[in-house]
Amino acid sequence: MNAACLVKYKSLSLDSIDPRQRAWVEVFPSAIRDNTQFVKSLLEENCLLMAVVKADGYGHGAGTVAEAALEGGAANLGVATLQEALDLRKLGISCPILILGNLVNFKDLDACLNWDLIPTISSSREALFCQKIAESYEKKFNIHIKVDTGMTRLGCDISSLKSLINLIDTLENIELVGIYSHLALADGERHGQPEIITSLQKKRFNSLLSNFKPARQNLCRHLANSAGTFRDKALHYDMVRVGLALYGYKPFEDFADNCSLKPALAVRARITLIRDVPSHTGVSYGHDFITKRPSRLAVVGIGYADGINRALSGKISVLINGYFYPQVGSITMDQLVIDITENNDIRIGDVVTFLGEDKGSSITPYEWSQACGSIPWEILCSFKYRLPRVVI
Repeated sequence: MNAACLVKYKSLSLDSIDPRQRAWVEVFPSAIRDNTQFVKSLLEENCLLMAVVKADGYGHGAGTVAEAALEGGAANLGVATLQEALDLRKLGISCPILILGNLVNFKDLDACLNWDLIPTISSSREALFCQKIAESYEKKFNIHIKVDTGMTRLGCDISSLKSLINLIDTLENIELVGIYSHLALADGERHGQPEIITSLQKKRFNSLLSNFKPARQNLCRHLANSAGTFRDKALHYDMVRVGLALYGYKPFEDFADNCSLKPALAVRARITLIRDVPSHTGVSYGHDFITKRPSRLAVVGIGYADGINRALSGKISVLINGYFYPQVGSITMDQLVIDITENNDIRIGDVVTFLGEDKGSSITPYEWSQACGSIPWEILCSFKYRLPRVVI
């Protein structure tokens, strides 16, 4: 490389690269704000809304989602990990943030206190850690207890709850400000009779709350996720934890048709090559797809390394200028192929929509999840760091 070329190369700014040059995710904060306001309209005035922004805001960008949800009326944020909470604090977000996953290391709980974050406690071990940390700083440590009412995951056993609360009562630097559990079947997607299981969990939760002393009546009680929030007002208590609905999707299919949720994400990419091939031509790895006619194929620069699940190969369609075209052949790490035989006007550089709306037509995560035996939550969380988030 000669000196002139080197100088020219160094003068190029990395910031000058167009985030839409290959493939990208578009995020619509106004939709998140409107969805938050819609969910708020379902709640009593004294019921808080926690916006769940874990997994980088379900792939939308946690900071963008958090700010839009707070503008829409959310009071609290929920995350899964300490790092997710710290990232929000470093963005200047100051509202209460509950860490929904267990923090088991002394150092992590220490950071939690110093960054004014609320940990979830499921055992006496972590409660004692919190007391020791708070005592060393001469501070109060706000915590929530999680109790298992039927999810069989995180949370203390119902039989252990009384002894855990009695212990916390003896710890002068611990302030128990909330208690919660998690619904296992409120969406009713994968098993019959979801109402029976949900009703049982609600009954167990009510029973343990009824045993609290009057001094504990000010605890923030919360049980409902998105599905629970929409399914039964009796599940709302003092706060609901809403994830999927904030991003524009109904948590179960039989929810009211007049639900005004708006999808807050679109996934798009550009055509990088167009080629004409004869009939009986194998396409992509394994030749799982063989053309039955002379075909016009478009190669698109996006693949499973970006979050397009390989199990979707040959099972989805995409949108180009408002019209559907089938994806064919195996989805590869960085590329996939679209059959555009029916349209000679499509060109290299044209935009392909994988999820979202395009000129009145749309594709949703539900279609993908049904095609590959997954769930919409997983689809949304799959889009990788290689896809720039473009805020619209």
